Amino acid sequence: MATRREAIRAAAGAGAAALLTASGCTAPGEPPLDDALEEHAAALRARLPLASCAYRVTSVRREGARAAVAAELRYRFEGYGSGPEAAVARRLELRRGGDGGSRWRVRADRPADGAPQQLWDQGEVRTARGARSLVLGVSQPAARLRALAAEADRAVPAVSAAWPLPWARRVVVLVPASLDGMGALLGAAPAAYRGMAAVAAGGAGNPDRLIVNPEAYGELSAYGREVVLTHEAAHVATRADTSPSTPMWLSEGFADWCAYRTSPRPAPDLAPALTRAVRRGDLPAALPADTSFTFGGPPQTLALAYEGAWLACALVADRWGEARLRELYRAAGAGGAESAVREVLGVTVNTLQARWRAYTQSRLSP
Repeated sequence: MATRREAIRAAAGAGAAALLTASGCTAPGEPPLDDALEEHAAALRARLPLASCAYRVTSVRREGARAAVAAELRYRFEGYGSGPEAAVARRLELRRGGDGGSRWRVRADRPADGAPQQLWDQGEVRTARGARSLVLGVSQPAARLRALAAEADRAVPAVSAAWPLPWARRVVVLVPASLDGMGALLGAAPAAYRGMAAVAAGGAGNPDRLIVNPEAYGELSAYGREVVLTHEAAHVATRADTSPSTPMWLSEGFADWCAYRTSPRPAPDLAPALTRAVRRGDLPAALPADTSFTFGGPPQTLALAYEGAWLACALVADRWGEARLRELYRAAGAGGAESAVREVLGVTVNTLQARWRAYTQSRLSP
């Protein structure tokens, strides 16, 4: 039976040891450098709820008893075995003989240039487990993480009721210490997410996770938190059927429709900016363009875009049925909105737009 170390080495790639030797990082009779990477991965698994964790070496530069290693870290959280592994670029510094022996040890492990941070780069990670969620946070009270797990547990079945198609039906939630930490996890300027309570990240072969802005999220009411987590979880559920050809009014509108689907609140309460526009005779002429959803632009434009998108999806669900709305979403991801609207709803986009304007007027007028 293979030992645990042999299994890790196989997972990390059989070429790693050969690369290290060829690069002059190990000599005959010298403890191999990849043993240090395996021990480092084991230490990560001991600190974090990881089902798998391994480094695949891509390059090595050695200077005496020091080595600089570029590697791809691949990992998967416990309980999320069906999705893709995370694959992130890292740079590690190793030293040999610091304890008087000849073993290599990892002294530093940080993101590669241009790569986003991982949550554990920002400090000690605390964990809370829900029935349908795994919440990890830095500099967050345990009670806050447990509350988030409970909120995420309620969001998941709400999404599954609106999207009863195959998806993980579980979510990973990451909570950094601050807005700056959120930006570092996303590899983006923090200002781009100011005012956003949470965002769904993933796709392109990477696992989905929800990243919370603790500053904005903490200012929300209980209902606001429910809406935000359900909206973002809906993006996770629909990820496989979302593509660049999916218009933003459909992807964001569907997520809001999931969040508001069972809400008893009247439409004017859920769409206050659009209600004001309708009542002053300024009903938008067209469905929201993708550019209207850009954060950092005029807040009024963004509010009108989200509220109009929600009502577009509510129209489809009310007039054609929820199953047809889901079919429209999948068809738009496969071939674009124009053909999807024509094939699934039997009308043109212009006709849908006209009906959306009439529907919006009727839902929001006094």
